[in-house]
Amino acid sequence: MTKNTRRTQRGEPSLSRDSIIAASIDLLDAGGDSGLTFRALSERLGTGAGAIYWHVANKDDLLDAACDAIVAQTMAMAAGSATMASQEAIRAIGLGLFDAIDAHPWVGGQLARAPARMPMVRILEGIGSRVAALGLQGNALWLGGSALLHYILGVAAQNAANRAYAQTHALVREDYLAAVGAEWSQLDADAYPFTRGIAAQLREHDDRADFLAGIDLILDGIAAQQARRG
Repeated sequence: MTKNTRRTQRGEPSLSRDSIIAASIDLLDAGGDSGLTFRALSERLGTGAGAIYWHVANKDDLLDAACDAIVAQTMAMAAGSATMASQEAIRAIGLGLFDAIDAHPWVGGQLARAPARMPMVRILEGIGSRVAALGLQGNALWLGGSALLHYILGVAAQNAANRAYAQTHALVREDYLAAVGAEWSQLDADAYPFTRGIAAQLREHDDRADFLAGIDLILDGIAAQQARRG
């Protein structure tokens, strides 16, 4: 392996991959994917693009690294779930990811673009190992793990997208949902019975509580399936 023999030039700030990733996360939080450019990153770090390229290959590499940093931190915060019952651990991981993607909306999009790389592998292993601890094996383990994985990431990403939409259009959540609920309540009762029926609940619903309730529904389904097989 070729040894890194590059020396920091006089006047050039000392860089590390971690400091580049931290600055990238700040830019992504402020401006999304389009806000992260090597020019903006160079200005924030007070260095040239060449120094940054010494630590990262390209923007895709940087996006992966930034996403993985958020995911790794989230999974580490849920590390205490190792002492929890498996179902509680799954809830803790799910809620941690929900909050992380809510705080960093770009993470959801990056996970979708890099489904086979490390950020997703961390999540898959964290969820899958807890599902396995529930006693699932073979195809049941695959189905249970993938159902939870796709539910957690899908809902978290959609919630983040909704928040971003509201911010972009300067919407007040409660007022917007009240307006949508009022519109839905006027739909044809025969053609849209479900949508019209939930219109009154739209304004007051709690996204996090609903998210956890969805995880519980999946876990209850897994338990019921095991009971039928047992």
